[in-house]
Amino acid sequence: MNRSGVNLSGKVIVITGSTRGIGLAIAGACAKEGASIVVSSRSADAVRDTVAEFETRGFSVSGIAADVSNYKDIVALYDHAIERWGRIDVWVNNAGISEGYRPLDELSPDEINSIVSINLTGHMLCARQILPYFMENGGILINMTGRGYRGEATPYTAAYASTKAAIASLTKSLAQEMTAYPVSVHAIVPGMVATDFYVDIKTSPRLASTADNWRYALDAFGVPLDEVGALGARIAAETPGEKTGSIYSMLGGMRLARGIAKITWYKLTGKLGREGAS
Repeated sequence: MNRSGVNLSGKVIVITGSTRGIGLAIAGACAKEGASIVVSSRSADAVRDTVAEFETRGFSVSGIAADVSNYKDIVALYDHAIERWGRIDVWVNNAGISEGYRPLDELSPDEINSIVSINLTGHMLCARQILPYFMENGGILINMTGRGYRGEATPYTAAYASTKAAIASLTKSLAQEMTAYPVSVHAIVPGMVATDFYVDIKTSPRLASTADNWRYALDAFGVPLDEVGALGARIAAETPGEKTGSIYSMLGGMRLARGIAKITWYKLTGKLGREGAS
């Protein structure tokens, strides 16, 4: 056991969308605690580069390109993990997209379909693939939800937030389905994390006056990337079936209180752009 109190030695963890951002942070945190990691993303080059970088750090790692909206890719990812490592202990559904800060009528049908197929259908298809294995062998499924997960209004990210609300419901439902087995199903709400998710974010021309508001929101409510990775590692180290159905939100307590105070100050000082302002 190391100083973090987390021990993942001997565990095999599959993480979708793990060549950058939150997925990469969780992969790195779990690898540091002794886990063997299977990284994946839609880009074969990104997978290759991530595997190479992890190997230079002495981590146990392998990887394969996989698009979670394609069930054949999910099966290939599962098969790769079993063939390479002989087992899977934790599966993290991290892959997701947003398509920016835009009214629904500005999203193309293809963009809407991509949001749903990657964010939501991908979670479902991965769960369908891994849960029968976990029912026999035990395991932990970690989903990734986010803004809108409580069903609250999230204007200009309606499609994205709808998938996150659905993932929260999916997590609770699957947790109940698995209560007779040594299986845990949880979800993480990372909050706003400074990743390339926010770089060159698409913003509607109708919302030009608010285009930079996300910078102030990130300053107010931002969650350090390494904290998200550490939380993922702690959940992965739980005993399967001991507890289930938890939604771990990283935006609460003093962080939320400080964020509200900051964002209020930005509003009062006129730093936040207002919708419809010229």
